[in-house]
Amino acid sequence: MGKSIKTYSFSDFIPSVQFINPAKEIQVELAIPVSTEDLAAVSMLNPGQQSAFDKIMQKVNTNTSAAFFIDGPGGTGKSFLYKALLATIRLKGDIALATATSGVAASILPGGRTAHSCFKIPLHHEANITCNLSKQSAISQLIKTTKLIIWDEAAIAKKYAIESFDRLLRDLLNCDQIFGGKIIVFGGDFRQTLPVVRKGQKENYISASLINSYVWPQLEKIHLTENMRASLDPSFSDFLLNIGNGTQPTIVDDKIKLPSHMIIPFIDDQPSLDTLINVVYPSLSSFLPSNSTVINKVILSTTNDIVHEVNQMLIQKFPGEEVKYISFDQTIDPSKQADHGDFLNTIHPPRLPPHELILKQNCPVILLRNLNPAKGLCNGTRLICLNFNKNVIHAEISVGIHSGKQVFIPRIPLHSSNDESYPIPFKRTQFPISLCFAMTINKSQGQTLDFVGLYLKEPVFSHGQLYIALSRAKTGDNVKILLRPISSDSLSNDCTRNVVYQEILTTAAHD
Repeated sequence: MGKSIKTYSFSDFIPSVQFINPAKEIQVELAIPVSTEDLAAVSMLNPGQQSAFDKIMQKVNTNTSAAFFIDGPGGTGKSFLYKALLATIRLKGDIALATATSGVAASILPGGRTAHSCFKIPLHHEANITCNLSKQSAISQLIKTTKLIIWDEAAIAKKYAIESFDRLLRDLLNCDQIFGGKIIVFGGDFRQTLPVVRKGQKENYISASLINSYVWPQLEKIHLTENMRASLDPSFSDFLLNIGNGTQPTIVDDKIKLPSHMIIPFIDDQPSLDTLINVVYPSLSSFLPSNSTVINKVILSTTNDIVHEVNQMLIQKFPGEEVKYISFDQTIDPSKQADHGDFLNTIHPPRLPPHELILKQNCPVILLRNLNPAKGLCNGTRLICLNFNKNVIHAEISVGIHSGKQVFIPRIPLHSSNDESYPIPFKRTQFPISLCFAMTINKSQGQTLDFVGLYLKEPVFSHGQLYIALSRAKTGDNVKILLRPISSDSLSNDCTRNVVYQEILTTAAHD
């Protein structure tokens, strides 16, 4: 007997929440299962988490207006705390909304969705943007009913997005208190990368951050400090915190010395890169389908171009017959197609798949769009390719709570961003995936990996990048770094730049 299409989690068409019956939307939230593991988390909180839990639940139980920001470096158990809160409220038959800035972070939370999709926040942020929600919409009714709203990774959201959320709630609830008097829990880590500002300078990044919003002083700050992963490698945990805080001693200017056991000696470009590849992906040419460990390893680098170069090298080494998908690129203005069609085929904007997508069976890929976060199909989800058809790819989600779920990825039209440095607006019809033997440091945010190879062909260039890259691994033994010397001095072999904006961390640390 053949399998039904219902066997797979195909990315269903989801109508706009504006037209979903409000009662049905509420029932969907009420139907989110509460796992025994998340309920057990309530009794396993450390003192810092317990204090935060009690403080937030006191507001929930008394229905008292409050807005919190939970700050803590990776490993301090922010997600663990969120799950305990969600489970406690949902077990009582009440609604708690779980959202996050990124699809990856949203997929970790039970019933999670991106804040932008949930609250209809425009993706292109500017002052005084408004959420596209009417007071009669299903989500508006859901917001009115909810006891608690969690927004994780708020540190990487632009302040305009959070300010628009504040205005939305004030309007929906006819209340001029912050966030309309609702109980809101934001969370994040300002040691990580900041909101993306195209061609921005330091002051632009700082200005776009939540800490420079009128909202920030009105949030009650809760700091988590106990690292739940530190027991695995205490010295590595301390090293990471120093990197993130910008307190690791510098040698020259803003360069820091990296641990020698992490360094792969640089000889020449190609031989040294081959060494890094062999360390991260040993015996890649004899890879077996049953060996799933390839998906939990990655080579990180700074730019999209470097990552694309490494991915093309690795897909050639990967065993199997290649399948090639060519995109159809169209200018938004049809009159410009004849002049620019061929040019569009040559460019590879960071947020779009390549014009020529080369894949092989069992190769790892990463999703570039939020197709259905509730079913694990979100921007940043890693998958293994199983089978290929003309307009659909059969794949398996390889990480997270949806690991093992088989899905179909459709070929869809993808628009270039308005803020990309390309003069011609266009759309690319292609599968919304790219290879992920390698990925950019920024793209890896929120990912947990077994082994990290860091390829610094050029030094990091923005706040938090080095911290993000190194903290993807749990121990120092699972990190290898290849530095391409930027000068002939001896410091270049094991020293690199660490960019930290102290203005951000100082403001974030104050209550």
